[in-house]
Amino acid sequence: MRKLIGMVALALSASSVSVNALESRNICIFDPVGSSGPMFKLMEDYKQFAIPEGIEVKLHAYTDEKIASDDFKAGQCDGVVLTGARARPFSKFASTIEAIGAVPDDTVMRNVVNLISSPKGAKYMKNDRYEVGGVMPAGAVYLFVNDRSIDTVEEMSGKKIATLDYDQPSIKMVNHVGAAVVPSNSANFSGKFNNGSVDIAYAPALAYKPLEMYKGLGTAGGILRYNLAYLDFQLVMHADRFPEGYGQKSRQYVASMFDRMLKQIEDNTAEIDDKYWIDLPEAVKKRYDAMLRAVRVELREEGVYDGTMLRLLKGLRCKENPAEAECAENLE
Repeated sequence: MRKLIGMVALALSASSVSVNALESRNICIFDPVGSSGPMFKLMEDYKQFAIPEGIEVKLHAYTDEKIASDDFKAGQCDGVVLTGARARPFSKFASTIEAIGAVPDDTVMRNVVNLISSPKGAKYMKNDRYEVGGVMPAGAVYLFVNDRSIDTVEEMSGKKIATLDYDQPSIKMVNHVGAAVVPSNSANFSGKFNNGSVDIAYAPALAYKPLEMYKGLGTAGGILRYNLAYLDFQLVMHADRFPEGYGQKSRQYVASMFDRMLKQIEDNTAEIDDKYWIDLPEAVKKRYDAMLRAVRVELREEGVYDGTMLRLLKGLRCKENPAEAECAENLE
């Protein structure tokens, strides 16, 4: 009996030491819905992954992405989950996944996530200060219009578009089509669309229901069924605050959740009333493809987009559709 009691005491002692040995790290998560949102819930499972790696993750929800980013820059967060556009200052390579028109579908997104999460991709995911510990798909970005007749570049000219004021590619694209930039951010763009302050907004399907974007669509509006870009969320970490090799394990764990995140995207898309979808003629889609490609090249030359990532994405697109005109060109 004494021997049994001694063994139990020893086991409890070892367990206590194990728990106490965990290093606490704060991860700040941008989720428009807050702690009840899909991104925050996803990261709750991430906490369990981190424990065997010696890390106790403490999660903090943010509904304002700029504040989350600023707190991370100030060192209050050891890691942060942001959209690719907002994560650009921390990793030009990874943030270029969100390049306009560069990821046309879920297959290309899955392939790029798998590549950057493999050991061969590790050197591109870390710099002197920061490391990207995972990229999570959030779905295609669509144009929401308050009038279904706004379905061509010509129709967009002169219209007011809620434009992320911190995202240079977005501003360039809006200027390119001759529309008016209405400075916005992730916290207020939907409100501007819903109250009629702007004619157009761009967002993924996940924004439709929680941000009540059907209010802005009303009876005359619609959603162009064309992937303007592919939204992602990125876990960015202060590289020196996590153990050696942690980032690689983190990327692989996050990549393993791809199907779960894809199901979330499918569920979000299914919530959109079919009456809102606007299907574009193939010729119009090709025209958009060429326009977005030209803008991507300009942004690469201006140092906004990473050339290596653009080449990787082009290779993945051409592997899927080798007959596309861009595959015979050497622009990217």
